[in-house]
Amino acid sequence: MSSQEIAALLSQRGVRPTQQRIEVYRYLMDHPIHPSADTIYQALSAEYPSFSRTTIYNSLRSLTKAGLVRPVLIEPEEQRFDGNPADHGHFKCLRCGEIYDFPLDPELLNQLCPQGYCTESQDVYYTGICARCSKSSPQ
Repeated sequence: MSSQEIAALLSQRGVRPTQQRIEVYRYLMDHPIHPSADTIYQALSAEYPSFSRTTIYNSLRSLTKAGLVRPVLIEPEEQRFDGNPADHGHFKCLRCGEIYDFPLDPELLNQLCPQGYCTESQDVYYTGICARCSKSSPQ
């Protein structure tokens, strides 16, 4: 996605398209690894030394508020970010630490919600051992 396309998307969502926000969003789109704010900061600070950790956190907050980014809260001590705000589930491998996306059936999710309740967001997380790590472990 070009800088102009990202800027237009941000503007459509009511977010001022600063260079910092554009680059944070581009990083999330180019690296669907559910990075932490610190990972994003370390990746971008080499090319953009004027970006501070605070800048990254503020950019993520703005992008999240606009519905362009989704926080991933599998571990209580570490917040990660997902550039895909659509409803989907996450699986965190306890061995390699990777977080994987998986599709969710919206109808099934709606059936699980208690009758009379109205949800604003749905988060489904699993933890365990991913297929790649399962294959590499001796049995």
